[in-house]
Amino acid sequence: METEGSNQEKAGLSFQALERHLPSKSFYSVEYPGYVCPTSIPTAINNLGGQMSLDNAFKRTASKNDSLLELRLRADNPFAHPIPGENVSTSNILLKVVKRKRRKLRPSEGDERSAHIGDYTVEALGIVPKTVRFRSMADYQYQPAEEDPVVKLRRAIDSMDFEGICSYTFPEEKEDYTITHRTIMQIDPQLTGEVPAEPNFISNLRMFPPPLFSRQSVPQNYGFKSNPMSTVTTFVDDNEEERKRLINRSRWKGYGAVSIVFADPAVPSKPFPQVEEVRDQVDQPLLKRLEQYFEERPVWTRLALLNQFTPLEAREIHNSKTMLPLISYTFSDGPWRDTLIRFGYDPRTDMYARFYQRIYFRNVNHPIVRPSVVNRRHDGRSATLAPSADEHGQSIETDQRNSHIFDGVILTKETAAFQLCDIHDQLLRDMIGDEDSVREACNERDGWYTTSAFESIKTVLRHKFFSLVDGHIATDEECLALLSSDPAAARPAPFGGRKIRYGKHNMAKGALAPEDAAAIRLRAALEQNRQTSSQR
Repeated sequence: METEGSNQEKAGLSFQALERHLPSKSFYSVEYPGYVCPTSIPTAINNLGGQMSLDNAFKRTASKNDSLLELRLRADNPFAHPIPGENVSTSNILLKVVKRKRRKLRPSEGDERSAHIGDYTVEALGIVPKTVRFRSMADYQYQPAEEDPVVKLRRAIDSMDFEGICSYTFPEEKEDYTITHRTIMQIDPQLTGEVPAEPNFISNLRMFPPPLFSRQSVPQNYGFKSNPMSTVTTFVDDNEEERKRLINRSRWKGYGAVSIVFADPAVPSKPFPQVEEVRDQVDQPLLKRLEQYFEERPVWTRLALLNQFTPLEAREIHNSKTMLPLISYTFSDGPWRDTLIRFGYDPRTDMYARFYQRIYFRNVNHPIVRPSVVNRRHDGRSATLAPSADEHGQSIETDQRNSHIFDGVILTKETAAFQLCDIHDQLLRDMIGDEDSVREACNERDGWYTTSAFESIKTVLRHKFFSLVDGHIATDEECLALLSSDPAAARPAPFGGRKIRYGKHNMAKGALAPEDAAAIRLRAALEQNRQTSSQR
C-alpha cells in the first residue's frame, strides 16, 4: 500500500530543510523577572545597575564577581535588598520573526467566520553565548522608619545633600524599645481559622538591615536558639509602669581609667560615674591595699604596682578592670605617659615628681611575641603550686617581682621602661639626684629636668641596659666616655652586632634628631670639664 508521502517522493518533491548561514554576531540576553515594555526599558536597565554594569557583566574577560548582576526593584531605596542574577553560558540563537498580513477573506456561504492569511518570515540574527537568569529567592526585606535620623542621613549621603549631612546629630537614647502598633495587617480569618489578636506594641530597636540577610538561594534548616548571655530584667517606664526587657550581660561596660593630656589645666579628682557605681562589687581588702600604696607613692607604672602583690592578687587586679580606674588616672603623653597617678595629684606642680618620670626605649632586637594560651595557663597553674628557683638557687618569683628595678648588673626583662625612682645604679642615681639638673617649670618632653641632663640620663641608661642585653656589664668609664668631648663617642654604642638605626619609629614623641642630641651632650661635657678644671 503506497502512502501519500511515497507518492510525493515519486513525483520528485523534497521536504528537507534549507541550509542557512548563521551570523557570527553575538547578543546577550537578560531574563528580566518582570513585565518590560518599550517605554520601561530605561527603568529596567537602571534597576540592573545601569548600562555600565551590563557591559562589565558580559565582558569576555569579566571575573566571577564582575559577571554577577543585582536586580533592585526599588532602586531609589538603599535599604531594599537586591535579587542576585547568575550569568550562565548558553548556546541559543536569536531569531527575528516578522508576520505580514496579506488580505482578508470574505465569509463564504454558510460560514460567517472571517480568516486572515499571512506570511511569517524568520531570520537568524546571531548567537546568544551568555544569559543572565534570576532563579534565586528574594531576600528578606526590612524598611526602617523614614523619620529616623539615620535614614535621613543615608538619604542625604546618597543625594550629596551637604546641609542634610551637617545637620545630623546623634539622637538621645530614650530606651523606647517598644512603641504602639500603628499599622495592622488585615488577615482573612478563613485562612488562619481564628480571628488574629491585635498586638499592642511592636519592636523599636532601630536595628538597620545589613547589606544581605541570607547568602543561601534555598531555605536551610535553622536551629534557632536565644542568646545565652541575654537575661530578662524589669524597669519602670515614664508612666511608672513596670515592664520587662532583655539585656546583654556581656555588653561592653566602659570601665576605663580617666586619661588626660599634658596640656590639660587640671587633673581629675574622681573616676567615671559608671566605674564608681561598681565600687562595692570589688574586693575591698585588696582595694584598700592599693589605696595605701598610692598614699605612699602617688605615681606607679603598672608593672611596678603589680609586683607589690602576689601572682594571685595581681591576676585579680588585672581581671577586675575596675580597681585601678577607681583610684588612679593616666597621662597619654608627656614624661609620665602610661603611668598610674593618684586622683588629685598633679606631678606638673610638684618638683619631687621628677623621680616618678618614666624613661622608655624599645629593644629592636627583641620581637614582641604573645605567649600562647596553653603556656599562660600552664605558667598560671605552676605559679600557684610552688615557687620555682633558678640554677643559682634564687627564687624566680623574687626576680619577677623586681622586674621593674634596674641596678645595672642584673637583666630582669628585655624591654626598657623604668621610672627614675626604680633605677638603683649608683652612677645613674647621682645624675638623677643632681639638684643643678632641675629646671624651674615642668616641660612636656623632659619634665622637671633640663634637656642636657635628661639626655645624659637616657644615654647612660641605654648603654648600660643594652650592654646587659649583649651579655656584659657596662663600667662607669664606658658611660663617661659617651659624655666626653669626643663627638663620635657621644653616640650610643652598637649592641648585638648591629648598629642602631635612627628613625621616626625608634624616637619618642618630640625627641631631637641624633645630631642635635649629640651636640647638646658635647656642650654639657665641655661645661662639666671646665667646671672640674676651675675647681682644681
